[in-house]
Amino acid sequence: MGYSSLRACIEDLERNNQLVKIKEEVDPILEMAAIHLRVFENNGPAIYFENVKGSKFPAVSNLFGTLERSKFIFRDTLEKIKVLVDLKSDPVKALKSPFRYMNVGLTALSALPLKVKRNAPISFGRTRISELPPIVNWPMDGGAFVTMPQVYTEDITRPGIMNANLGMYRIQLGGNDYIPDKEIGLHYQLHRGIGVHQTKANARNQPLKVSIFIGGPPSHPLAAVMPLPEGLSEITFAGALGNRRFRYFYDEEGFCISADADFVITGTVYPHENKEEGPFGDHLGYYSLKHPFPLMKVHQVYHRKDPIWSFTVVGRPPQEDTSFGALIHEISGSALPQEIHGLHEVNAVDAAGVHPLLFAIGSERYTPYLRDRKPQEILTISNHILGKNQLSLAKYLFITAKEDDPSLHTHDEYRFLMHVFERIDFKRDLHFHTQTTIDTLDYSGDGLNSGSKVVFAAAGDKIRTLWKETPALNIPRPFGGFKLVMPGIIALDASPYKSALESEAEVEILNQQLRAQDLSGLALIILCDDAGFTADSINNFLWVTFTRSNPSHDIHGIDSFTEHKHWGCRGPLIIDARKKPHHAPELIKDAGVERRVDKLGEKGGSLHGLI
Repeated sequence: MGYSSLRACIEDLERNNQLVKIKEEVDPILEMAAIHLRVFENNGPAIYFENVKGSKFPAVSNLFGTLERSKFIFRDTLEKIKVLVDLKSDPVKALKSPFRYMNVGLTALSALPLKVKRNAPISFGRTRISELPPIVNWPMDGGAFVTMPQVYTEDITRPGIMNANLGMYRIQLGGNDYIPDKEIGLHYQLHRGIGVHQTKANARNQPLKVSIFIGGPPSHPLAAVMPLPEGLSEITFAGALGNRRFRYFYDEEGFCISADADFVITGTVYPHENKEEGPFGDHLGYYSLKHPFPLMKVHQVYHRKDPIWSFTVVGRPPQEDTSFGALIHEISGSALPQEIHGLHEVNAVDAAGVHPLLFAIGSERYTPYLRDRKPQEILTISNHILGKNQLSLAKYLFITAKEDDPSLHTHDEYRFLMHVFERIDFKRDLHFHTQTTIDTLDYSGDGLNSGSKVVFAAAGDKIRTLWKETPALNIPRPFGGFKLVMPGIIALDASPYKSALESEAEVEILNQQLRAQDLSGLALIILCDDAGFTADSINNFLWVTFTRSNPSHDIHGIDSFTEHKHWGCRGPLIIDARKKPHHAPELIKDAGVERRVDKLGEKGGSLHGLI
């Protein structure tokens, strides 16, 4: 089956007891997001908000809140689309296994977009930005945002839907200096397809036409976030995954309109025109702050009959986009290894905010005739990874050789880290990239989009036995107590961070005190604001360590040295993961709103038994 609309999906979920309806009036300012977060944390169903305060339109969230529900939504097409992605990555497979791929032709037929007449469902009515549900997720957010959009643009040099880009970039609907109903903010990160389209339009000094689709069949938003193989467009993927051709037409002003969407906002982005966008609580667990981003001048806001506003809540993982990521891995996990020779798997670690940290496994086959092994081929692979689309935004890449443990997987974060730290030689196996680009949302660097990267490469036999018990170390002042995070890793309480100069001085005090002690089973020391919190779980450790550090500035080591421009250390590594003055504030829930949500969970409330 293929859903013809978002409502058809919602009705299917309700029939199968995978949806809850909130009948009470709910405030879109913080309260809807708080409900979503609470239901998600309890592994709950999709949520349909019947009565949104200040808007005549209902809303839905948490559609993709669990991998199981996502698989249910795409139960008839998931296996077919995995085959299609697999074949796109390696067409020769069709020749080797023709019977396995014999249904690809039928799947490909539904992938072709279908142009329809203008009297499609989306043409039912028109509204204004101010009449849409003004959903605000976090207390410091700069206004209402669209968090589940499908942003459509075309290449001005090659117009047409087959050369279009469909991406999920957040949209600020109001606040700041935006003129109500006439202007909205368009935020996209580095290396996004829309950036190429805007660059080409700017070069010709022409406005870029933008269409923002909200809702529609669930395959449409998933297509907007998929990292697809080269040559496979989001539009065709949406059709194939949804088993329903992507229906579209062009309106009187020449904007592409998704015929099955619930809402479509059209507008133009003029060359070099921008306004301050943000702040916004983002998926690293902090706010992305105000920065100039493209200004979109609104033309029309279309909606179908009885439309539903689709949204999600973004925050520290795990969140609904975690399940998105799991589904994406389910569909396209084999695609990247086929593009990068020698790569077996890569994991953008969700607990660390996805972009900051990558785990990878590659082959190490360059010198099989030598007894002593060291990272060689995996260093080549690491350069490929850090040059690949969104993966290029990573700060930390841990990569190891499959030959050392064929049973190892990157999604087993605990075991993977153990494997790396048992083998890595800090004198040799750290490789830095400085003065480079990182994620737009990451404020650990030295400016917007600016920071550094480091590769941890481990291959060969174990060189240390990691301590499994809390060691007896003599820690100097100004440092406090420490906790064992996992074997070979401790979190150390440090005084609040003041400056890079003072940090260097503190590390030198630690170095002088520790270098004479037995550190044989210690691989990593994390300087942090709260050792108890950092060591409480591996998720806390990953989040604190890799979202609050910039490799070139915050990596130190016991008995460190620089030789021929290569930095290393003879003792354990130190990462300064304290909050810095230039970091963005972390996301904190509103206590009053949380108390209102508690009432919905009481007997007689819509969420009784769910939260």
